[in-house]
Amino acid sequence: MGTGFSTKAVHAGEGKGKPYDAVTMPIVQTSTYAFANTQEILDFVAKKESGESNLRGEYGRYGNPTQTAVEEKVAALEGGERALLFSSGMGAITTVLLAFLNRGDHLVIASSTYRQTRNFVNDHLSRFGIEVTFLKDGEVHKLESSLRPNTKLIFCEVPTNPYLRVIDLAQVSAIARQHGVLTAIDSTFATPVNVRPIEHGIDLVIHSATKYLGGHNDLLAGIVVGSRELLSRLESLRGILGCVGSPHDAYGLLRGMKTLELRVAKQNKTGQKIATFLEAHPRVRVVHYPGLPSHPDYAIATKQMTGFGSVISFEVDGDIHQTSQVIDNLQIPFIGPTLGGVEAIAQQQAVFISRDPVKRASYGISDSLIRYAAGIEDADDLITDLDQALNTITPSGEETE
Repeated sequence: MGTGFSTKAVHAGEGKGKPYDAVTMPIVQTSTYAFANTQEILDFVAKKESGESNLRGEYGRYGNPTQTAVEEKVAALEGGERALLFSSGMGAITTVLLAFLNRGDHLVIASSTYRQTRNFVNDHLSRFGIEVTFLKDGEVHKLESSLRPNTKLIFCEVPTNPYLRVIDLAQVSAIARQHGVLTAIDSTFATPVNVRPIEHGIDLVIHSATKYLGGHNDLLAGIVVGSRELLSRLESLRGILGCVGSPHDAYGLLRGMKTLELRVAKQNKTGQKIATFLEAHPRVRVVHYPGLPSHPDYAIATKQMTGFGSVISFEVDGDIHQTSQVIDNLQIPFIGPTLGGVEAIAQQQAVFISRDPVKRASYGISDSLIRYAAGIEDADDLITDLDQALNTITPSGEETE
């Protein structure tokens, strides 16, 4: 197999000589695996106890050949020793937090992480006696002073959702290693096409594979990549919790990742083009996109990333109702809470969070914010559609004719 990214995307984890001489990896649809006799069981147990990897199947909760192919492919793309497939991105995140944090431990986490991750930290980790410090965007200079003797894990996203802040991964890694602290990065928005955190010294890389890796809005999955040692601890807990990915979703991931670089390369170009257009639009107050010089982390992003993705967050020059009007007048994108697929999807996050303005404000999400995730449609068509939708409202302070 070659060393290029797309060659790995197509061939890693699969190779030749598949069952029935199939070109694509089959869906191995089984919940359990039979043994020929007692001696075969004893041999299997002996190999497992010795730590041997890539064992034959035992039970569906512990692994599946289609799943294994996905894990090997993602590990190759991220440059990690091993990967583990989960039933969802949140399944991957929560298992990481539970596997590496114990009662009395301390977690440092970015306050801008996905709100369900924050909800898990606030509502559930606190019940287990785990201490938490939240750092705001742009506060990497406070990271080292936030560490304590009992700090065990630093967790953040790159870029963040929805304001697309970009943290300096090498700086985070250096601080963490100096103090013997593990690092975990949710790299869903970046994908291994745009940044590979392990190359910057990060220990664990997490993806909601539902998004770009799958790429077609038709599956749920999560991935964690890291060293064999760390993932062996994670694998044990995954088997107990049961949040393993299904063989059908694993097959969908194998198919989707073969075009990952092609899709993301186009989405990078489209995202940059849309962000530039929106920044000049009179009905847009501000654009959050790391590929724009106006973004606070532009310097870090250009140093660390090879592309800036398809997600553009922008704030309409209007109130919550005018922003909803823009969403409702878009003709091409679907309205929904996801991203990374071949179809464009837009959402007004405030509406999804709560009808209560106080609760919305507590999450730091502006009522006028739109998160726009471009698909692989023609960029000019998406821009024309955005323009007509924005032009259906009047800027704040102007009268409608």
